[in-house]
Amino acid sequence: MALFSVLACLVFAQSPHKLITPELLELAKKMYGDGIEMQLSSWGALIGENGQSKDLDKLHKVNQYFNKEINFISDAKHWHQEDYWATPLESLGTEAGDCEDFVIAKYFSLIQLGVDESKLRITYVKALKLNQAHMVLAYYSTPRAIPLILDNLTPKILPATKRRDLSPVYSFNGQGMWLERMKGSSIRIGDPNRLNMWMDLLVRMDEQMMEPWLQLPKLEK
Repeated sequence: MALFSVLACLVFAQSPHKLITPELLELAKKMYGDGIEMQLSSWGALIGENGQSKDLDKLHKVNQYFNKEINFISDAKHWHQEDYWATPLESLGTEAGDCEDFVIAKYFSLIQLGVDESKLRITYVKALKLNQAHMVLAYYSTPRAIPLILDNLTPKILPATKRRDLSPVYSFNGQGMWLERMKGSSIRIGDPNRLNMWMDLLVRMDEQMMEPWLQLPKLEK
Protein backbone atom coordinates (compact mmCIF):
# COMPACT_ATOMS: atom_id res chain seq x y z
CA MET A 1 0.00 0.00 0.00
CA ALA A 2 1.29 3.46 -0.91
CA LEU A 3 2.44 5.72 1.92
CA PHE A 4 -0.37 8.20 1.27
CA SER A 5 -2.98 5.46 1.45
CA VAL A 6 -1.61 4.39 4.83
CA LEU A 7 -1.72 7.95 6.13
CA ALA A 8 -5.22 8.48 4.75
CA CYS A 9 -6.48 5.34 6.44
CA LEU A 10 -5.01 6.56 9.72
CA VAL A 11 -6.83 9.86 9.35
CA PHE A 12 -10.10 8.05 8.63
CA ALA A 13 -9.62 5.64 11.52
CA GLN A 14 -8.91 8.45 13.97
CA SER A 15 -11.97 10.46 12.99
CA PRO A 16 -14.52 10.21 15.80
CA HIS A 17 -17.28 10.51 13.21
CA LYS A 18 -16.01 7.62 11.05
CA LEU A 19 -16.45 9.80 7.98
CA ILE A 20 -15.22 7.48 5.30
CA THR A 21 -16.41 3.92 5.33
CA PRO A 22 -14.52 1.35 3.23
CA GLU A 23 -17.60 1.09 1.01
CA LEU A 24 -17.71 4.84 0.39
CA LEU A 25 -13.98 4.98 -0.31
CA GLU A 26 -14.19 2.08 -2.76
CA LEU A 27 -17.15 3.61 -4.58
CA ALA A 28 -15.48 7.03 -4.71
CA LYS A 29 -12.36 5.55 -6.31
CA LYS A 30 -14.48 3.79 -8.93
CA MET A 31 -16.23 7.06 -9.71
CA TYR A 32 -13.25 9.44 -9.64
CA GLY A 33 -10.04 7.43 -9.47
CA ASP A 34 -7.45 7.15 -6.72
CA GLY A 35 -7.03 10.92 -6.53
CA ILE A 36 -10.33 11.25 -4.68
CA GLU A 37 -8.66 9.69 -1.64
CA MET A 38 -6.76 12.93 -1.04
CA GLN A 39 -9.98 14.95 -1.19
CA LEU A 40 -11.75 12.62 1.20
CA SER A 41 -8.78 12.70 3.55
CA SER A 42 -8.79 16.50 3.74
CA TRP A 43 -12.56 16.52 4.16
CA GLY A 44 -12.30 13.97 6.95
CA ALA A 45 -9.58 16.04 8.62
CA LEU A 46 -11.79 19.14 8.44
CA ILE A 47 -14.51 17.35 10.40
CA GLY A 48 -12.25 15.39 12.72
CA GLU A 49 -10.23 18.43 13.80
CA ASN A 50 -13.10 20.85 14.38
CA GLY A 51 -15.81 18.84 16.09
CA GLN A 52 -15.19 20.50 19.46
CA SER A 53 -14.96 24.04 18.11
CA LYS A 54 -17.57 26.73 18.68
CA ASP A 55 -20.25 27.10 16.03
CA LEU A 56 -18.81 30.34 14.65
CA ASP A 57 -15.40 28.71 14.16
CA LYS A 58 -17.05 25.76 12.42
CA LEU A 59 -18.86 28.13 10.06
CA HIS A 60 -15.64 29.87 9.08
CA LYS A 61 -13.67 26.64 8.63
CA VAL A 62 -16.33 24.98 6.46
CA ASN A 63 -17.06 28.11 4.44
CA GLN A 64 -13.38 28.65 3.72
CA TYR A 65 -12.78 24.99 2.87
CA PHE A 66 -15.47 24.60 0.25
CA ASN A 67 -15.00 28.05 -1.27
CA LYS A 68 -11.40 26.99 -1.89
CA GLU A 69 -11.92 23.35 -2.91
CA ILE A 70 -14.83 23.82 -5.33
CA ASN A 71 -14.63 25.88 -8.52
CA PHE A 72 -17.82 27.53 -9.70
CA ILE A 73 -19.27 26.07 -12.89
CA SER A 74 -22.83 26.18 -14.19
CA ASP A 75 -25.00 23.06 -14.23
CA ALA A 76 -25.42 23.41 -18.00
CA LYS A 77 -21.67 23.17 -18.53
CA HIS A 78 -20.89 20.77 -15.70
CA TRP A 79 -23.79 18.29 -15.81
CA HIS A 80 -25.42 19.22 -19.13
CA GLN A 81 -28.65 19.84 -17.25
CA GLU A 82 -30.60 23.00 -16.49
CA ASP A 83 -30.56 22.28 -12.75
CA TYR A 84 -28.75 19.57 -10.79
CA TRP A 85 -28.07 19.38 -7.05
CA ALA A 86 -24.79 17.53 -6.60
CA THR A 87 -23.95 15.46 -3.56
CA PRO A 88 -20.87 16.51 -1.54
CA LEU A 89 -19.04 13.52 -3.02
CA GLU A 90 -19.86 14.63 -6.56
CA SER A 91 -18.75 18.20 -5.85
CA LEU A 92 -15.45 17.11 -4.29
CA GLY A 93 -14.87 14.43 -6.90
CA THR A 94 -15.24 16.87 -9.78
CA GLU A 95 -13.87 19.83 -7.78
CA ALA A 96 -16.66 21.94 -9.23
CA GLY A 97 -20.25 23.00 -8.70
CA ASP A 98 -22.69 25.90 -8.74
CA CYS A 99 -24.14 27.82 -5.79
CA GLU A 100 -26.49 25.01 -4.72
CA ASP A 101 -23.60 22.56 -4.58
CA PHE A 102 -21.51 24.84 -2.35
CA VAL A 103 -24.46 25.19 0.03
CA ILE A 104 -25.27 21.47 0.11
CA ALA A 105 -21.67 20.53 0.92
CA LYS A 106 -21.47 23.16 3.67
CA TYR A 107 -24.85 22.21 5.12
CA PHE A 108 -24.13 18.52 5.55
CA SER A 109 -20.59 19.13 6.74
CA LEU A 110 -21.77 21.48 9.48
CA ILE A 111 -24.39 18.99 10.61
CA GLN A 112 -21.68 16.35 10.79
CA LEU A 113 -19.63 18.79 12.88
CA GLY A 114 -22.46 18.89 15.40
CA VAL A 115 -24.20 22.13 14.40
CA ASP A 116 -27.91 21.77 15.16
CA GLU A 117 -29.80 21.31 11.90
CA SER A 118 -32.52 23.66 13.15
CA LYS A 119 -29.96 26.49 13.05
CA LEU A 120 -29.21 25.96 9.36
CA ARG A 121 -31.40 26.89 6.41
CA ILE A 122 -30.66 26.43 2.74
CA THR A 123 -31.95 29.71 1.39
CA TYR A 124 -32.99 30.73 -2.10
CA VAL A 125 -32.39 34.41 -2.74
CA LYS A 126 -32.27 36.83 -5.61
CA ALA A 127 -28.78 38.25 -6.12
CA LEU A 128 -29.77 41.82 -6.91
CA LYS A 129 -26.49 42.98 -8.46
CA LEU A 130 -26.35 39.90 -10.69
CA ASN A 131 -30.12 39.98 -11.27
CA GLN A 132 -30.39 36.21 -10.96
CA ALA A 133 -31.47 33.45 -8.61
CA HIS A 134 -28.86 32.35 -6.09
CA MET A 135 -28.56 30.06 -3.06
CA VAL A 136 -26.82 30.67 0.27
CA LEU A 137 -26.64 28.96 3.64
CA ALA A 138 -28.10 30.84 6.61
CA TYR A 139 -27.12 30.16 10.22
CA TYR A 140 -29.44 31.22 13.07
CA SER A 141 -27.79 31.22 16.49
CA THR A 142 -31.30 31.43 17.96
CA PRO A 143 -34.70 31.13 16.22
CA ARG A 144 -35.19 34.91 16.15
CA ALA A 145 -31.59 35.91 15.52
CA ILE A 146 -30.45 37.73 12.41
CA PRO A 147 -28.86 34.92 10.38
CA LEU A 148 -25.26 34.78 9.27
CA ILE A 149 -24.84 34.14 5.55
CA LEU A 150 -22.36 31.67 4.05
CA ASP A 151 -21.92 32.40 0.35
CA ASN A 152 -19.59 31.22 -2.40
CA LEU A 153 -19.59 34.76 -3.84
CA THR A 154 -17.61 36.14 -0.91
CA PRO A 155 -15.20 34.73 1.70
CA LYS A 156 -16.81 36.88 4.39
CA ILE A 157 -19.60 35.55 6.61
CA LEU A 158 -21.87 38.53 7.21
CA PRO A 159 -25.21 39.10 8.96
CA ALA A 160 -28.14 39.14 6.56
CA THR A 161 -28.70 42.82 7.39
CA LYS A 162 -25.35 43.57 5.74
CA ARG A 163 -26.15 41.57 2.62
CA ARG A 164 -28.42 44.12 0.99
CA ASP A 165 -27.43 42.63 -2.35
CA LEU A 166 -29.55 39.58 -1.53
CA SER A 167 -33.33 39.36 -1.38
CA PRO A 168 -34.57 36.14 0.33
CA VAL A 169 -37.35 34.13 -1.28
CA TYR A 170 -37.73 30.86 0.63
CA SER A 171 -35.62 28.57 2.80
CA PHE A 172 -35.59 24.98 4.00
CA ASN A 173 -33.68 22.35 5.91
CA GLY A 174 -34.33 18.70 6.69
CA GLN A 175 -37.04 19.72 9.14
CA GLY A 176 -39.17 22.23 7.24
CA MET A 177 -39.70 24.93 4.61
CA TRP A 178 -40.27 28.66 5.13
CA LEU A 179 -41.46 31.52 2.98
CA GLU A 180 -39.17 34.45 3.69
CA ARG A 181 -40.76 37.85 4.23
CA MET A 182 -39.51 41.40 4.59
CA LYS A 183 -37.79 42.48 7.84
CA GLY A 184 -36.42 39.00 8.44
CA SER A 185 -39.67 37.22 9.34
CA SER A 186 -40.72 33.91 7.80
CA ILE A 187 -43.77 31.67 7.56
CA ARG A 188 -43.54 27.89 7.71
CA ILE A 189 -45.08 26.40 4.58
CA GLY A 190 -44.45 22.66 4.87
CA ASP A 191 -41.63 20.16 4.73
CA PRO A 192 -38.77 19.69 2.23
CA ASN A 193 -40.19 16.42 0.91
CA ARG A 194 -42.19 18.61 -1.46
CA LEU A 195 -38.94 19.51 -3.23
CA ASN A 196 -38.16 16.96 -5.92
CA MET A 197 -34.56 18.14 -6.22
CA TRP A 198 -34.03 17.66 -2.48
CA MET A 199 -35.47 14.16 -2.45
CA ASP A 200 -33.43 13.19 -5.51
CA LEU A 201 -30.31 14.47 -3.74
CA LEU A 202 -31.01 12.34 -0.65
CA VAL A 203 -31.60 9.25 -2.77
CA ARG A 204 -28.26 9.71 -4.56
CA MET A 205 -26.47 10.28 -1.26
CA ASP A 206 -27.92 7.01 -0.05
CA GLU A 207 -26.80 5.26 -3.23
CA GLN A 208 -23.32 6.73 -2.80
CA MET A 209 -22.93 5.11 0.62
CA MET A 210 -23.38 8.43 2.46
CA GLU A 211 -26.55 7.51 4.35
CA PRO A 212 -24.84 6.10 7.47
CA TRP A 213 -22.17 8.83 7.44
CA LEU A 214 -24.73 11.64 7.32
CA GLN A 215 -27.14 9.88 9.68
CA LEU A 216 -30.01 10.43 7.26
CA PRO A 217 -33.27 8.56 7.69
CA LYS A 218 -33.25 5.29 5.79
CA LEU A 219 -34.77 5.89 2.40
CA GLU A 220 -37.20 3.45 0.83
CA LYS A 221 -35.99 2.07 -2.48
